Order: sequence, then structure tokens, then C-alpha cells
Amino acid sequence: MKVLMEVMELKFSSNIARTITKNLYVRIEAPKGELRIFLIGDQNGFPWRWKIRPPGFINLQILPQLIKRMKLADIMTILGSIDIIMGEVDR
Repeated sequence: MKVLMEVMELKFSSNIARTITKNLYVRIEAPKGELRIFLIGDQNGFPWRWKIRPPGFINLQILPQLIKRMKLADIMTILGSIDIIMGEVDR
């Protein structure tokens, strides 16, 4: 049953990508937070441009407010608790 659900999900998502003609904004609950995908379509029905905003990038934006008046050791602990993957926030 699980394999069938994964196949159906893949089939559903590939159909969305093919039928987009204007703009599509999708928010998905991911394990580390909210994943946001913005697709801009063109006239032939295929995505012209993708913008993906990963959860780590969103979670990193609150860091300046969290580290005000903190010691360096506390900053490292706070950064570790957010669980940021630098590969997804390197832009």
C-alpha cells in the first residue's frame, strides 16, 4: 500500500508540473519546517522558472533576533538547535 501511495504521489506531482501555464505556489509541511515552491509557467505548459525556499532558509532568518545579547557558547547551542543544513541555505 505504501508503494502505491508513493507512485500516486509522483504521478500527481508530475501532472501538476506539466499542466502549469501561469503561476503556482505550494507550501508543503516538511520534516524540518515548511517547504515553499513557486513555479512560473510559460505558454507551452512547462515550468519556466522554479523558486524553492527550503525550511532551513526560513528558520535561519530568525537567528539575529535569537542571538541578541548572548554569549558565543550560547550562540553555538542556539545554532545547533535550529538544525540548519548549510547546503540548503547557501544562496
